[in-house]
Amino acid sequence: MRRYSLRDDQWERIDHLLPGRTGHVGVTADDNRLFVEAVLYRYRAGIPWRELPERFGNWKNVHQRFSRWCKSDIWKAVFTLLAADADNEYGMIDSTIVRAHQHSAGAKKDGEDQAIGRSRGGLSTKIHTIVDAPGNPVGFHLTGGQAHDLLGADALLPTMQGAALLADKAFDADERVLIPLAAAGKPVVIPPKGNRKLQRSYDRHTYKARHLIENFFAKLKQFRGIATRYDKTQTSLLGAIYLAAATVWLN
Repeated sequence: MRRYSLRDDQWERIDHLLPGRTGHVGVTADDNRLFVEAVLYRYRAGIPWRELPERFGNWKNVHQRFSRWCKSDIWKAVFTLLAADADNEYGMIDSTIVRAHQHSAGAKKDGEDQAIGRSRGGLSTKIHTIVDAPGNPVGFHLTGGQAHDLLGADALLPTMQGAALLADKAFDADERVLIPLAAAGKPVVIPPKGNRKLQRSYDRHTYKARHLIENFFAKLKQFRGIATRYDKTQTSLLGAIYLAAATVWLN
């Protein structure tokens, strides 16, 4: 088995979800699996596109096709279908910061925020994530690395399917987290900030499960092309994250 390739059973679960398959509208592709494994190889190894092994074909064609699929939300669609099996007993939200390589800067904005921020540590991107009860990913949002975690809550919590929320103290915010979730009938397990006049109680035993979202971040950062951001556009990085997250569901 080649390094970073998909097992046959994994490929069978996504083959029918991709464009270019037999019977699908448009041109039938005879190399869908090779292409997907080329993209996985690039992000797992963290190499420039031009350094893809020759067995994957012309690197420019792979890169251009990857970009088209990102813009068409194909990676997101695959991830979304796999994540439909989520265990929604509760959800967990948090974020992780990845350093942005200097080559990732400079993309034309064209009205789009590329989710690269500048802070004391240099250029960085923050990946906001929600996972289900076993720690499998169900949603993502990108911001600059200097952004507060609550920006991720603003984007992700309105569509959270989990019956309750586990999160750390950064999400102890009445107007943006606690009140909306209470209105939706979803309890929270969030330690109160020390400066609260009235300290809320929370289920300390259930809160211990929050390490599962950290476990997911560890899996995500096994993809070296994500652990260090090389992509200039938010669209490409998010597409790669959706593909990496899909492999977590496939395992």
